[in-house]
Amino acid sequence: MKEHREGSRKHYIDNLRNFTILLLFPVHTFMVWNDFGSRFYIWEGENRILSTLIVLVNPWFMPLLFVLAGMSARYALKKRTKKEFVKQRIYKLLVPFVGGMLFLVPFQALYARKFFQGYTGGLCEHWKYFFTHVTDLTGYDGAFTPGHLWFILFLFLISLFAVILIHFLPYEKAAVRIEKMSASGVIFLFIPVWIMYYLGNFGGFSLGKDLALFLAGYYVLSSNSVMEKLVRKGRRLVSACCMGTAASLFMYYRFSYYGDLWVNVIGWISVLTALVVGKKFFNKKTAFTKYFNGSSYPIYILHQSILVALAYYVVNCCNTLWVQAACIGVGSFLLTVLAYHLIKCVPGIRIIVGILD
Repeated sequence: MKEHREGSRKHYIDNLRNFTILLLFPVHTFMVWNDFGSRFYIWEGENRILSTLIVLVNPWFMPLLFVLAGMSARYALKKRTKKEFVKQRIYKLLVPFVGGMLFLVPFQALYARKFFQGYTGGLCEHWKYFFTHVTDLTGYDGAFTPGHLWFILFLFLISLFAVILIHFLPYEKAAVRIEKMSASGVIFLFIPVWIMYYLGNFGGFSLGKDLALFLAGYYVLSSNSVMEKLVRKGRRLVSACCMGTAASLFMYYRFSYYGDLWVNVIGWISVLTALVVGKKFFNKKTAFTKYFNGSSYPIYILHQSILVALAYYVVNCCNTLWVQAACIGVGSFLLTVLAYHLIKCVPGIRIIVGILD
């Protein structure tokens, strides 16, 4: 496929990214009732149905974000120098990470401490506690955690490493072999992704796996010819994804099975399926695209702190599970969008949530 055609805007990348970030609202809402043995900032006990719904998307929705980030990096580096790209990553990723670690994550850890330990002190006292106590890094006990900002930290570190790698292995040099890769070859890339899962793994959050996903997005899935081969296998991919997901739901619901190999296999197939479906049906700019292109990243940064705080009050004033879940999910979305629009009007704070323009 000619290079100038690859340079056109890939709206399906934007749409998939925006949709995936919005999925975090139901996923993190259902985490209030997870039965994974890890609890959450606010935890109301185990519910197998809600936990199984998390398993429905958990193998692929964060991996998809790293693949999309790699694909976007390829197109960004066609328009920017490596120095400009790194500078943009600092402002877009590192600054919001530091700001979020100072002002957002301690806030959600405060509510975990209130919920589980009955803490009655103020935010300033807790802020000191947060930065002087380290336990398991989940933050569910109020101690230090990167929270949901682990994604931003990982993406920043991966971006820096990728720039170095790209310097020694430019896309054009790798493209000679990548363009010859078959659809089956792309599918079998789950093997290095799975192997890399065990490198730099911090409680299930794997820096190695996310690096592999980013590089797969940059070198392989940003190629139009590769994507066209996958599109031609679209029906088989969708069928495999549906059957594999159904198997995952059954195995987890009945047997609590969530094995590393299986999760990485079905996760990779689901990522490829999402890309194929997105390219074929959602490669267009809509009102959804236009709005969430600018707001989805700030929404990601803000959402969990707001959701946790809201969940604390909801579970303490309502005892009906489905009412609780609806109030937390819908309410946190509306409050996060509202917070985004308020912060958007404040120049000094905008950059903390990743609003650069």
